[in-house]
Amino acid sequence: MKPNRVRGAALALLLGASASWGLPGAAAGAAAGSLPADGGAALYRLALTPGGRGTAGLDRQRTRPFALLGVSWTDPSAELAGTVEARTRDAATGRWSPWTALEPVAPGLDGPRPGARGSTEPVWVGPSDGAEVRIRGRGALPAGLEAALVDPGPDPASPAQRSGPASARRQPPAPRPAPPGPASTAPRPAVVPRIAWGADETLDTEGPVYLPGGRIKAVFVHHTADARPYDCAQSAAIVRAIHVFHVKANGWRDIGYNFLVDRCGTVFEGRQGGIDRPVRGAHTGGWNAESSGIAVLGEHTAEGAPPAALAAVARVAAYKLGQYGGVLDGTTTLTAGATQRNFSGASFTAGRAYPFRAVSGHRDGFATECPGDALYAQLERIRTADAVSGW
Repeated sequence: MKPNRVRGAALALLLGASASWGLPGAAAGAAAGSLPADGGAALYRLALTPGGRGTAGLDRQRTRPFALLGVSWTDPSAELAGTVEARTRDAATGRWSPWTALEPVAPGLDGPRPGARGSTEPVWVGPSDGAEVRIRGRGALPAGLEAALVDPGPDPASPAQRSGPASARRQPPAPRPAPPGPASTAPRPAVVPRIAWGADETLDTEGPVYLPGGRIKAVFVHHTADARPYDCAQSAAIVRAIHVFHVKANGWRDIGYNFLVDRCGTVFEGRQGGIDRPVRGAHTGGWNAESSGIAVLGEHTAEGAPPAALAAVARVAAYKLGQYGGVLDGTTTLTAGATQRNFSGASFTAGRAYPFRAVSGHRDGFATECPGDALYAQLERIRTADAVSGW
């Protein structure tokens, strides 16, 4: 995937402008699902056609407008071994993108749930109106394979619009506020709240879950994935799209990450439950019970995150760790919630305790390339950052 090179003014457009994700008159495919009456984010499903010898695919076709894509299947415990690739049609130019690899998600990240599905990680592809998918499996493929396309809908344009009838349908009555979390040794960073990035709270009806021990001992750093460079003016749309994919395609209770950070250093509130609270996320298989997850928007395998993003991650991590006596360059001990290996081949046994850096990469706990080679190499810079300024 290509690294991001485009900068923008995220927060100004986040709070003051709307976005359109398709061209007028674009042809619509026969995807299941329909746009919400309030014009919010939507997910469409397109069934993949089985082929011979462990293959399946979606023929190249025009679709309804979308900007994020992934693949899901019926049984969340079924393994999709092999390669999953997709390409999309640029809604503005009509050009088809190169093939992009999609990485399967670890099963059970949000615990056992009725209606949960297996899936790949979603990929931000930008405003698109066509899709093609191909799968080459090693052995039998899971049943119920579908392409899941997300239209993030428009940004919330103003406080007045957010309080209007459409927003009211997306924002059910707020639950009773939870008691505040503990004070931190580091300042609380500026965070864009869920209502400001346009979270559809009617999707998250179960309420938050908090860490069983009530203490965040480590922060795991992630990246998301993109097949096209994003401008920071699109960051809220990316967060909305990931939220919808996690809930509607994966069957999770909410977005998986606790916080998301864009390349311009804007921090977005992720999973509901309180910025200052020990909210249990769905981000690092086997380690969610004692940690918080921060995702940096974009693909960071070949190119690292910009300084503004690294500084923002450091501020969030310092604040969350500092609530429980931790520091950026510290170490901790975590109890494995699953028997598995990590990216470097280290083995973990469920129920046993293992040492971790207080700021770790996703790959330190699980067999994944996340957060990408380049961002992983930058973690030491985050660990040595100033908790106030970020550097």
